[in-house]
Amino acid sequence: MIFSSIHSNDDYSAYPAVIRRVIDYLKSNDFVNMEAGVYEIEGKDIYAQVFDAETGPVSEKRPESHNDYLDVQFLASGEEKLGFTPNTGAYEVDEYIKERDLIFYKSVENEGFIYAVPGCFSIFFPHDIHRPAVAAGEPMVVRKVVVKVRASLI
Repeated sequence: MIFSSIHSNDDYSAYPAVIRRVIDYLKSNDFVNMEAGVYEIEGKDIYAQVFDAETGPVSEKRPESHNDYLDVQFLASGEEKLGFTPNTGAYEVDEYIKERDLIFYKSVENEGFIYAVPGCFSIFFPHDIHRPAVAAGEPMVVRKVVVKVRASLI
């Protein structure tokens, strides 16, 4: 997992080229004023999902992972917490939606949380379980962008 902000002075040169392209995409778009929807960046290899989500209690948000894609989760407005933990392979699957490359888990252990504000992005790899849209206080509507990156591009 990687956590940073498009407003930081981080040196992204050590990141894979595909991740640098995604960060450039995040820096060059006004997602707050963009229509919700799916935007192809490089066909089905890299695409962005722009949407509004309601944050809520951790008990109402399910931990998830993906086999074929990385998630680059970007917060355009609002604030949220995101849970994360390594996928040990020992967690019981609650639901698997193959056509969406989406695996939900019944529960996870040793979960940490990061606090995101506008401009923050988190990169979750297939071996990372994550739990997005956890309220960082009172529940609120946030504008999210999830850029899906085919894992084979890394």
